[in-house]
Amino acid sequence: MEPLERLEKLLDKEQFEKIKAIDNPQLHAFLADWIEWLGPDRVFVCTDSEEDERYVKWKALYYEEEKMLETPNHTVHYDNYYDQARDKANTAVLVPKGKKLPYVDTKDREESLKEIRELMKGVMKGKELFVCFFVLGPKNSIFTIPAVQLTDSAYVAHSEFLLYRKGYEDFKRLGRNTRFLRFIHSAGELDERKTSKNLDRRRVYIDVEGDTVYSVNTQYGGNSIGLKKLAFRLTIKRAVEEGWLSEHMFLMRVNGPHGRKTYFTGAYPSMCGKTSTAMISWENIVGDDLTFILPVNGIARGANVEKGVFGIIEGINPEDDPIIWQVLHSPVEIIFSNVLVKDGKPYWNGMGIEIPDEGENHSGKWWKGKKDKEGKEIPPSHKNARFTVSLEHFPNADLEALENPCGVEIGGMIFGGRDKDTWPPVREAFNWEHGVITMGASLESETTAATLGKEGIREFNPMAILDFMSVHLGDYLRNYLEFGRKLKKIPKIFAVNYFLRDEKGNWLNHKLDKAVWLKWMELRVHGDVDAIETPIGYIPKYEDLRRLFKEVLNKEYTREAYEKQFTVRVPELLAKIERIEGIYGKLEDVPKELFQVLGEERKRLLEAREKYGDYISPFAFEGS
Repeated sequence: MEPLERLEKLLDKEQFEKIKAIDNPQLHAFLADWIEWLGPDRVFVCTDSEEDERYVKWKALYYEEEKMLETPNHTVHYDNYYDQARDKANTAVLVPKGKKLPYVDTKDREESLKEIRELMKGVMKGKELFVCFFVLGPKNSIFTIPAVQLTDSAYVAHSEFLLYRKGYEDFKRLGRNTRFLRFIHSAGELDERKTSKNLDRRRVYIDVEGDTVYSVNTQYGGNSIGLKKLAFRLTIKRAVEEGWLSEHMFLMRVNGPHGRKTYFTGAYPSMCGKTSTAMISWENIVGDDLTFILPVNGIARGANVEKGVFGIIEGINPEDDPIIWQVLHSPVEIIFSNVLVKDGKPYWNGMGIEIPDEGENHSGKWWKGKKDKEGKEIPPSHKNARFTVSLEHFPNADLEALENPCGVEIGGMIFGGRDKDTWPPVREAFNWEHGVITMGASLESETTAATLGKEGIREFNPMAILDFMSVHLGDYLRNYLEFGRKLKKIPKIFAVNYFLRDEKGNWLNHKLDKAVWLKWMELRVHGDVDAIETPIGYIPKYEDLRRLFKEVLNKEYTREAYEKQFTVRVPELLAKIERIEGIYGKLEDVPKELFQVLGEERKRLLEAREKYGDYISPFAFEGS
């Protein structure tokens, strides 16, 4: 029997007509196979209509996956107490037998597909299946990648309506031979709190060969919202195959002199300042997380993969995060997850106001001092509690850039690390290769006491992408280097570090200094200011920073502060080169340019040490 005939038997007439209107035999076969296999009682197909979106939101409340809060359009969702983060242990990229990828959790493709199919057989019996169509990237654009999501969670479908652009009409327009991404998710059996019950059988498998992600027995967004970090693994592989970049980067507009608009991307590991940089209130955000970058007529053009934010809410307060705070307290559509709720109001850790001593949270009924079964005290909200909201509600969103089918020209790329004693606060690479290798491919982040209890451990995280890698790291870096060679106009590459300390452990940067580094980078993109050449790249001149600190923050900036921040720390920089060479030296098939560029940087540092000593004032380089 043909797929369309099978679908006609599986769906009611109204839902079948929606699928029949899409002329794509691959889609029909995919849907027929999986609807039969999953065995739902009902199927609802979402078109791009407001009516269909409203139906999904209503079902999220009807199935008690979400509850209404006091503020109109606000809802709260809870995940199982032990289903609060990405499940790294049970997440894997599927590869042919015997294939190994460094830094990637892999499993045998054939065996894992068999396992996940068995786990999903009849898993939706008694439930409703939502078939949703979306696109990654702006609609009708060079960036557009169509995707279909199958899920029995109205919360997951609702989240995706906030985060992604609807794609039903795109599927109709693109026709028969369109390559599309596929996501199959089931929350599995639910407990009395309507959260996933069988966490021992939680699996998240990414089949890069089949452009498909399977996710079962989990509701947490990072495991279940297919188009987010799960799709990211699929698009990284596609980008490497096709010669573009799919990156874990914000996309923002920095406003230069005389109304000039300059766009930057930025890759920062967790806790390194990515969100706070993208959200500086006098600049403009295009995206906070994922960016596609394509070479278009020799120009690197970027677009936000998404149209919304699935953000960590912990620590958001009115002083440090005025824009996000304003959005979270507006009557716009928001899903809060795993926060404390009391009298219909959400509360979270570090929000800067008094939190009630009791209420409801991810553990059920909560009171101050409540402990879990391991004896650990349960905080008011989970440290990974989230908010989901569309970017259109941010007063500083650059909505024109967000939906531009041609994307925006990338003027600069920023790699942000975290260390107390090595990188200066900001510097510019000599060229594309130097930046990709010594800044992006060498990115490290020191652990913080808040996250692991052990501070100062340097974690290697090239391009802040290691957790999501789906190809060999050597292939990924080779594609990056080759991407620059395709361009007539190459974005400048910068590195930042907001976490320098002095010998007594005092911070050398203030939280808002990053706003000044951004303005300097914007000026450098256009050649408006000179810079000082050092062994590790170009650094700002003191006079330029003094002027910018006054203009941007109305602060006096002393020569002493500048000298401390921009001292070239030769022993620490040499130790870093040795660490990075050691990491890549253990891998096969790494681009030879990597060792060559690192070797050249070592030579420059050794020559500078011979001339000036171990710790070199930035002023020493000004006359050289």
